[in-house]
Amino acid sequence: MSKLYPLKFQPILKDKIWGGHKLELLLNKEISPLPNAGESWEISGVPGNVSVVSNGFLAGNSLSEIIEIYMGDLVGDKIYQQFGNEFPLLIKFIDANDVLSIQVHPDDELAKQRHNSFGKTEMWYVMQADKGAQLVSGFSKELDKDEYLAKVEANEVESIMAAHDVAPGDVFFIPAGRVHAIGKGILLAEIQQTSDVTYRIYDFNRKDDQGNTRELHTEQAVDAIDYTYVPEPKTKYTVEPNKVNEVVKSDYFITNVLELDQTVKKDFYGLDSFLIYMCVEGSAEIIFNDNQKETIALGETVLVPADLKEISITPNGKARLIEVHL
Repeated sequence: MSKLYPLKFQPILKDKIWGGHKLELLLNKEISPLPNAGESWEISGVPGNVSVVSNGFLAGNSLSEIIEIYMGDLVGDKIYQQFGNEFPLLIKFIDANDVLSIQVHPDDELAKQRHNSFGKTEMWYVMQADKGAQLVSGFSKELDKDEYLAKVEANEVESIMAAHDVAPGDVFFIPAGRVHAIGKGILLAEIQQTSDVTYRIYDFNRKDDQGNTRELHTEQAVDAIDYTYVPEPKTKYTVEPNKVNEVVKSDYFITNVLELDQTVKKDFYGLDSFLIYMCVEGSAEIIFNDNQKETIALGETVLVPADLKEISITPNGKARLIEVHL
């Protein structure tokens, strides 16, 4: 069997009522024929939206097909035992040209019971934000289910949401159960469990092209929401150049930031997991298997198979990468 290599995939672009043109203008995505694009699904195993390889001898094969063939060599033995042919993460870039609905995702237990799905814990890394841009993460005060429902009834949900100013480099970890919304004017990278289960709890009374308001999932959301007040939901982290800087460590994924201005050698002998790199600034070369190279540029995502135990990353000047693994 031919040796595995760092894999790129064809982006799956999503037309959204709130989408814009930053994916095209800032991240060089080809969004036409869509009038605008809200999301670029970079790596996805979601049924009906499975990523297809765009580089090397596996080009044209889907992620599901190559997991079936390469199994633990691609994703890691432990991960293959746990998830089989399902890829455990969904990786996206999101352009919010308008505010997204306020929503919540169920945890694993509730999602399995209701939808036979994984839950959805996620994180956001802010890449660009217009002046004054904000996002919602959690409630603005301690409250309970009855108080929440009273605000829903009175159409005052916005009044209990915690809005936060954002700047490039900000990270928000959103565990399943936390209410959240991406605000207008934000471009971000999103790492999440493989799940497309979303309960929309408020949509700013918006109407679509036909004059209809979008469906809300008030009853389903009530049992999914974690009502705990979180005073500081922004993730604090520090960045040391040319080092692995841990940002998020959860049961579902570990995320690091690499700020590079020189070559960094990496070995993954103790990891037993695939790695994902998302380029959020600059560009770099991933060097593997005796001097073979794969470029990763701003707005690109690369999957490094578990079987590749050593790589080097050489920035073209400077680069900033998000590194993700299980």
